[in-house]
This record gives sequence, C-alpha cells and structure tokens, in this order.
Amino acid sequence: MSAPLAPVYVYELPVRLWHAINALAITVLAVSGYLIASPLSSTVGEASEHFLMGYIRFAHFAAGYVLAIGLLGRLYWAYAGNEHARQIFLPPLLQAHFWDGVLQELLWYAFLTKAPRHYIGHNPLAILAMHFVLVWGSLFMIFTGFALYGEGEGQGSWQYALFSSWLLPLFGDSQTVHTWHHLVMWFIVCFVLIHIYVAVREDKLSGQSMLSTIATGWRTFKDDKPVDDAH
Repeated sequence: MSAPLAPVYVYELPVRLWHAINALAITVLAVSGYLIASPLSSTVGEASEHFLMGYIRFAHFAAGYVLAIGLLGRLYWAYAGNEHARQIFLPPLLQAHFWDGVLQELLWYAFLTKAPRHYIGHNPLAILAMHFVLVWGSLFMIFTGFALYGEGEGQGSWQYALFSSWLLPLFGDSQTVHTWHHLVMWFIVCFVLIHIYVAVREDKLSGQSMLSTIATGWRTFKDDKPVDDAH
C-alpha cells in the first residue's frame, strides 16, 4: 500500500484568525439579536439601575463592527493570500467539473456513495455554500444592520448617509428591514450548525483532516488517493 499524501499548507494565519473572530462575532450577533427581537422581561425598580438590554444592544453593535471590519480584511487577504484564500469569493461557477464535484459531495453527504473525493482546499459544495450563505449573507446582514443602526443615529450620521438613506426606501420601511435582517440571521444560524456537523463528520470519515486544518493551516491525508481540486 502506498504512503499517504504529504501534508499541504492550505490556510494562512490571516484566514484562520478571521475564521475564529468571525465565528465569535456571529455567535454574539445571533444571541444578542435574538434577545433584541424577543426582549427579556422587565425588572422592577428604577430604570437607571437596570441596563441589561443596553449592554445586549452594545454587544450586538460592537460585534457588528467586528464582522464588517473582519470581512473587509478578509476581502483584502483574498487578493493578497494564496489561491485557497480566494476560493469562497470566486467560485468557478462556469466550470462543469465544479458542478460535478458539487453533485458528488451531495451524494456523499446523503450516504449515497461509498467514498468522497479528496480536496486540498474546500470541496465544491463547501465553496458554493460559503459563497452564497456566508459571504453574501454576511454582506446582507452588514448592510441591513448599518441601515437600522443609522436610523437610530440620525440623518446626520455617516451610517444613515451610506446605508439608511437608500436601503430603507428600497425595502419600503424599517420594519421590513428588521424582518429580513432577523430572517437571514436564522438562515445563517442553520448554516453554521450544518457547517459544524459536516466538519466533524468529514474529519472522521473523509480520509483527510478538517478540524486540525483550520487550527494549524495544514491539510493531512490518511491515504494516497489523488486530490480533485478544480481550477
């Protein structure tokens, strides 16, 4: 039997840092956003002695800034980093081999094929999901979030000028923006849960590392099966 494929350095440090910071920001945003939409019961006593919802809103706004700044940094590294750093931003949607890989991954996740293909970077289905859910979903949440934030800051704020002034009329009113902002939050939460399940499953069954790769950057393989990354 041949020796396993040699380890490959895939995810550079900025990508791994962004992954960790982004995961934390999304967690804070989801929890605080849920509590903002479904506030805790009022407490008795002077309002000045109870600022819990104020702290929750502050955590939400701060995490929103972290998400936005992190995405800007990640966009820069998609340009400055290696080929794997730009995979989720530039999926090869016009390549037939890419869509064949998507189909094969769907069959693998549905337990309809015996073995998955090996990939140095993300597999095609992961690229597709991360591009449309994580990248575009994050952009949607950032734009709508700043539009709602700008409404509170007032018409003289930069948030209102850059986001609220055109996005609120586009949706019709701020309540509609609130509704879509909340709905897409649940969409991203579902994606995160599936993402965690798939990462753990692939780490155990696919014959290549997953969890350790996002921590160290190195992809390791358990066999000599060739990789199938489409370029």
